[in-house]
Amino acid sequence: MAAKAPKWRELADRYAEQIKAGQIEPGKQLPQIRELVEAGEGSKETVHRAYKALEAEGLVTMTRGHGTVVRPKAPLKRLGTERYDKAKWRDGDEVAFVADRVASGRSYRRNEQTQTVSRVKAPATVAAAHGLPEGAAVYARARLVKEGDQPTHTLTSYYRPEHVEGTRIVDPTPGPAGRGGGFRVLYDAGYEIDNMTEELFARVPTAEEAQLLQLSPGEWVVELHRTTRTADGTVVEFAIGVHAATRFAWSYDFKVPDSAKTERESK
Repeated sequence: MAAKAPKWRELADRYAEQIKAGQIEPGKQLPQIRELVEAGEGSKETVHRAYKALEAEGLVTMTRGHGTVVRPKAPLKRLGTERYDKAKWRDGDEVAFVADRVASGRSYRRNEQTQTVSRVKAPATVAAAHGLPEGAAVYARARLVKEGDQPTHTLTSYYRPEHVEGTRIVDPTPGPAGRGGGFRVLYDAGYEIDNMTEELFARVPTAEEAQLLQLSPGEWVVELHRTTRTADGTVVEFAIGVHAATRFAWSYDFKVPDSAKTERESK
C-alpha cells in the first residue's frame, strides 16, 4: 500500500485542483494561514509549506502585505522551431518573442522590451561560441522583456563587430531592432540565418536575477544558450537568455528524424 501523502501535500493538491479548474479565479487571495490553522487544516508550518509548494509550482505568489494570491495568467507558450519561421521576420515584422505572445493569445506593446547595447570583452562562453579568443571585442545587445509590468526574461545577444557595425543592431533605441528584429537586420546585411542550436539549463537564480525578474522566493530560472549560424556555418549570433521558469511553457513541434532511412536513401 502506498504511503499516505503528508498533510501539507494534501492541502496543496486540493488548492491546486481548485485553481486549475478555475474555481479560484486569477488574482484572488487564498485564506490567510491563521484562518486555515483555526479551521483545523493543520499547523502554521503545514499550511505555510502547502502554500510554498503552490508558489514553487507557479500557481500563486506570496508577498508580504498581500498574502497568497493566485497568479493572474497561465504561463506564456514559448514556441520552439516555429518562433524562428523566416516568414515572420524576413517577410513580415514579427520578432521571435512576439510570436510567443501571439501563440499564447496575448497582446504586446513595443515598450515591453528595453535594451542596452555595448562593446565588451567576450567572456569565455561567448568567445568559444564565436570561435574567438577570450577577451576579443564583441557587441552585447541586452534586452529585458516584460509582459505588462512583469518581467518574463532577459536575453543578451553577442555579435562580431564586423557583422553588425553600422546596422540597427548596435542602435540602443528601446524596442526590437526595427522591422523583423535582429534576424532581419542580419539578413539585410547578407547574413541569412539557416540553423541554430538551443541548450537549456535549469538553475537557481542569482540575487541580481531574482530582483530583476521579480522572482518569488524559491523560484528557479531556465537559462537558454542559442547559437545562430548561416548556411556555411558562420556563427552570427550567440545569445544567453534567463527565463523565469514558471512564466513559460516550452513547446517544440518537429519532425522525428530517421537517420537509417536517410542513409539508405543517400546510397
